[in-house]
Amino acid sequence: MSSRIEQLIDEIEEYIDSCKYQLASNTKIIVNKEEIDELLRELRMKTPDEIKRYQKIISNKEAILNDARAKAEALINEATVHTSELINEHEIMQQAYAQANEVVTLATHQAQEILDKATLEANEVRSAAMQYMDDMLANLENLIGQTINMTASHYESFVNNLNGYAEIVRANRAELRPPDIEELLNEGDGNGNNALNLDMLK
Repeated sequence: MSSRIEQLIDEIEEYIDSCKYQLASNTKIIVNKEEIDELLRELRMKTPDEIKRYQKIISNKEAILNDARAKAEALINEATVHTSELINEHEIMQQAYAQANEVVTLATHQAQEILDKATLEANEVRSAAMQYMDDMLANLENLIGQTINMTASHYESFVNNLNGYAEIVRANRAELRPPDIEELLNEGDGNGNNALNLDMLK
């Protein structure tokens, strides 16, 4: 069963794939800022929960080891009790010692095997969880990079359009005020001559 953060990444990828390309471009797309912001906001909120979830999986390593230690101690205790019972039987004292040593050795060996197996399993769980989180965060990093690039290209296009409009406005103003009128206005002496000159031009 996939996690919510995986579903969100899939939704963002599907949304980006469904966006239309800009005019005369095969790489730039048009995105709805509110929709992409909503998806990214939820992704940002869910990421800490997913990290905690996999941290919990990693922490299970200690539980596995504790269980293995408990089983090993139980085996050793059982072997010790059995040894004591054998030693108390005087008629088979020597045999009891030999059997006791054999049982303790076997129990110790089995306990070590349990510990080794538990450690290996715990490390595998931890490694798999870390790899999964790294892959997921790598996908998230790539997605954020794509979003940043798209936003930058949109902003650059917007600024270029504004500059083009500003040039048109300046050109239109220049057409409204020819250079000869500008010169007459600038040559006034500040005593009403400008108004007189304007009357003469009417």
